[in-house]
Amino acid sequence: MDGAERLTPRLRIRRLTPADAGFIVELLNQPDFLRHIGDRGARDEHQANGWLRSGPLASYARDGSGLHAVELRGTGTAIGICGLLQRDWLPAPDLGFAYLPAWYGQGYAREAAEAMLEDARACGIGRVLAIVSPDNERSTGLLRRLGMREAGTVLAPHSDDPLLLFETPGG
Repeated sequence: MDGAERLTPRLRIRRLTPADAGFIVELLNQPDFLRHIGDRGARDEHQANGWLRSGPLASYARDGSGLHAVELRGTGTAIGICGLLQRDWLPAPDLGFAYLPAWYGQGYAREAAEAMLEDARACGIGRVLAIVSPDNERSTGLLRRLGMREAGTVLAPHSDDPLLLFETPGG
């Protein structure tokens, strides 16, 4: 998704901005985020802005893609993040996502992820990966429902904990 915004039937997916710092503090400090993704050290809006600058905003400038805010179309309520990441230690872009627990189980994560995968195909990206903690059953279930298949394990830099690697069919 190289544009600033993508609409789905229920969602608005847009680039993150410094104005999202309060939401980012809430999201990045959820117990599930800390357990399955890791501590990003964003305890206040100042630290969240640092994470935004060094993460999503830098990714947009460098790669033209990255994590995006996922909002409800009707209210503009931010419920999560989703997007394609270009990690230098993976051979293809990977799908990343995280949501606030209040929005689990309502199909929003799948709707946003499907939109990101459609955009990837439209841009000629034939292979998309995803990495996930082996004990993150919610995320592995979503990846399977998206039609992605397990493709082994991978170690992130500076980590001894293997992550499950998923890929789109034909990858």
